[in-house]
Amino acid sequence: MNGFGDEVSVLYRYPLARRGLFTGGFTAGLTLATARVEAQTIYTDTKGLVTGEVEVPTADGHMPAYFARPEGHGPFPLVLVNEEIFGVHHYIKDVCRRLAKLGKMAVALDIYARSGDLGKLSDIKQIFAIVTATPDAQMLSDLDAAVVWAKEAHGGDPMRLGVMGFCRGGRATWLYAEHNRVLRAAVAFYGPVNTPKTPAQPDTPLELAGQLHCPLLGLYGGKDPSIKRADVEAAAAKARVAGQTVEIVYYPDAGHGFHADYRPSYVEKDAKDAWARAMAWFQKYGVA
Repeated sequence: MNGFGDEVSVLYRYPLARRGLFTGGFTAGLTLATARVEAQTIYTDTKGLVTGEVEVPTADGHMPAYFARPEGHGPFPLVLVNEEIFGVHHYIKDVCRRLAKLGKMAVALDIYARSGDLGKLSDIKQIFAIVTATPDAQMLSDLDAAVVWAKEAHGGDPMRLGVMGFCRGGRATWLYAEHNRVLRAAVAFYGPVNTPKTPAQPDTPLELAGQLHCPLLGLYGGKDPSIKRADVEAAAAKARVAGQTVEIVYYPDAGHGFHADYRPSYVEKDAKDAWARAMAWFQKYGVA
């Protein structure tokens, strides 16, 4: 089984630059842990959109989230966007706006907010300790609450529900697709499927793959040492045996985080192709 070390070490492969350090966090900018501002960093404007930071009611209080949707009353196809391990910063918010420009409502819940603002931490190991201590059951319940909030407050359509995520958010995407029976489609960008089990995270996406409830597209880098291809293929095979549709795409020249345009890991050609595939996947399976 993969250790946490593989996932942590791959993030150290991209050193920080000192041009354009942001203060990070949920409310502005980029995370301090990966605050390298690359020339290709994408900014999607808010013209024609309604966007904002909100508090989503959950089982034990309120959780911060960012949303974006088209102007108007909807109902809109709804996509949950699962963050990396760095909080809901500029990149994740921009993904939400990109989805909104395509006519969808996107909601990014700050999954780890109970433990603090990960965007203000610079030590990857400290961040990962918080991430791996966050109970999966709590995360799944919070994502369910985000769906309820989107429906009740902003016209999101839970019958046209999709989920997507990046890095650790890709793992969350696998798990949520194995949890929520009304999901129409899921897209996991380089999501690990065979992470170490802990009391807080007792199951792996690989173990639960036979319970997948919707078609899932997995997008992975061929040069990513943190995720074993055999594990991903095993999860896909297990889901297919159970009768579900899974497509796994590998980009031979890409590593981990190839879609993250604010980091040196970004591979523009592969990122654009992966995004096009993701949008086609949602369209094909009813998140449209």
